[in-house]
Amino acid sequence: MGNSCKVTSSVLLLYFVIGTFCVSQCFAIGVDTNITAHLVVNASESSGKPIPDTLFGIFFEEINHAGAGGLWAELVSNRGFEAGGPNVPSNIDPWSIVGNESSLTVSTERSSCFERNKIALKMEVLCDSDGTNICPDGGVGVYNPGFWGMNIQKGKTYKVVLYVRSSGAINVSVSLTGSNGLQNLATANIIASASDIANWTKVELLLEAKATNPNSRLQLTTTRKGVIWFDQVSAMPLDTYNGHGFRSDLVEMLTDLKPRFIRFPGGCFVEGEWLRNAFRWKATVGPWEERPGHFGDVWMYWTDDGLGYFEFLQLAEDLDALPVWVFNNGVSHNDQVDPSSVMPFVQEALDGLEFARGDPDSTWGSIRVAMGHPEPFDLRYVAIGNEDCGKKNYRGNYLKFYSAIKQAYPDIQIITNCDGSTHQLDHPSDIYDFHVYTSASDLFSQAHKFDHTSRNGPKAFVSEYAVTGKDAGRGSLLAALAEGAFLIGVEKNSDVVKMASYAPLFVNTNDRRWNPDAIVFNSSQSYGTPSYWVQCFFTESSGATVLDTTLQTNTSLIASAITWQDSNDSKTYLRIKIVNFGSYTVNLTISVGGLELNSIQLSGETKTVLTSSNLAHENSFDEPTKVVPAQSILENAGKDMNIVLLPHSFTSFDLLKESVNLRTTGTDSFSRSSF
Repeated sequence: MGNSCKVTSSVLLLYFVIGTFCVSQCFAIGVDTNITAHLVVNASESSGKPIPDTLFGIFFEEINHAGAGGLWAELVSNRGFEAGGPNVPSNIDPWSIVGNESSLTVSTERSSCFERNKIALKMEVLCDSDGTNICPDGGVGVYNPGFWGMNIQKGKTYKVVLYVRSSGAINVSVSLTGSNGLQNLATANIIASASDIANWTKVELLLEAKATNPNSRLQLTTTRKGVIWFDQVSAMPLDTYNGHGFRSDLVEMLTDLKPRFIRFPGGCFVEGEWLRNAFRWKATVGPWEERPGHFGDVWMYWTDDGLGYFEFLQLAEDLDALPVWVFNNGVSHNDQVDPSSVMPFVQEALDGLEFARGDPDSTWGSIRVAMGHPEPFDLRYVAIGNEDCGKKNYRGNYLKFYSAIKQAYPDIQIITNCDGSTHQLDHPSDIYDFHVYTSASDLFSQAHKFDHTSRNGPKAFVSEYAVTGKDAGRGSLLAALAEGAFLIGVEKNSDVVKMASYAPLFVNTNDRRWNPDAIVFNSSQSYGTPSYWVQCFFTESSGATVLDTTLQTNTSLIASAITWQDSNDSKTYLRIKIVNFGSYTVNLTISVGGLELNSIQLSGETKTVLTSSNLAHENSFDEPTKVVPAQSILENAGKDMNIVLLPHSFTSFDLLKESVNLRTTGTDSFSRSSF
């Protein structure tokens, strides 16, 4: 994994961050272009405006195998053999056979004990441990390679759960092996008499790996002739995040962003190309074995829905973030329900709210309790659909949802898909959604998008933003700079913007459906793109106070200033952020007014530079830290500072606001920072 947003430095009470980006062509830093600018910050308490506690968060969509084969730590792909459809015979991909046609046959049957997922695997073993058709030494059976290889690590324990039945006695080896089946990493055996497994039986095994292999597979093999049925085969590491089933390294990258909300589970994933393939929450709760799974026909892959509605709510709680639930409003990309027939969808949303917030003895609240969460989840925000505003039935459907939800849960904040940034909405709403995917230059200009938005009425939720296209590549410095400038604009306009989140959040490098993304991973590695690192500059903004700033300069700079209180030391800091989107060095004078005399520490400052020799540079598995911040000490800060901004740079300062008993250089204190 790449470096996190955090850093610890033995410095004094002033923290200085400077993010620097170099132009795509070679440039000489020493060239004197005589470009100057002056930033005036009014740091008096009276000039500030409170920033919403919810301003910056994250948006998770099941795209790019972000959840299945990613954030959700399940190692087995198509664990219930349902991905091939409800009819038999069916495709069991990516399951494959160990052996050949002379030693076994494999097929699917509708014989599972689970009503909502009837497909089971039938394995007829033709060879035996003796006789004329002897099984090979390693046995025959089936294997699952997971999602482009299972990451098995030495010393770690993996829990395998499966359902099995047979008409005779069995001796089945359950093994974690290398990709070709030759390297044995861990093995356990299921030995049972015919009477023990005449009916479907749940088996749980713990396998401790004796070696590491990031491209492993799970095998079920035997050397005994007979017929064996398998269903719902799962393998998960025991050391998931908080024991809740999430891949720890990926969640830790999220916690470093300090998100105040998480929007889920989509996106287009919620809509579906057709309603029959839309995400429906009721099919994703309860015991994982009983979840039918579904084919996400927008991003074109199967999900077992182990990462379901309950797990998203649990993830929000684990992140100390508020859940923002997006549900289908009876509209997909290609079909939609008329308002006169949409009430079943409305009731489904109401039932979902009861599941999250209802009393333990309520119909759906009791299911939440049975899943291990007696207390209600803190669900305050729901979005009615995704990007559906222009569709024929959206407004009519929306009003049905709005009325029913407000009647049952008056405190719920409702988000409409219709943009209210330039005109008044024609329907009631607490918040309106705003999405922007565009070029770097256009997004930089949209830093002023909300400058002239009406301060009355619903607030904005910028739930999806990113630079895309050739400017972005797979996550470039250029894209990140423009996004940083846009977020500064969002921060300065946080009286009308309530929330903002980047999209998409994750990409499994084996299934890139969208570029760029914030976090890239495979089975064993992960790193943040420059767009991820830019978000680290804003981790303290939510709940802070935005100050009045005046920037006397050309149009290549944008700046903001906030005061924020560190929860560790209860001290208040002044943070100044500046993006230089131009291709020239800028000599910047910063004047901070409205503070008491000697209220800023003058030495011990830290300088953090995010730089590279080319704007198109990206991070990768080979160079995961190619474009990440690097720190050094900067001297002589104060209320009036002269700073050199390198071309294409993001610069941030944290200055302690304290007028008495300041420590002097050489004392052992620590700066406060998001990095």
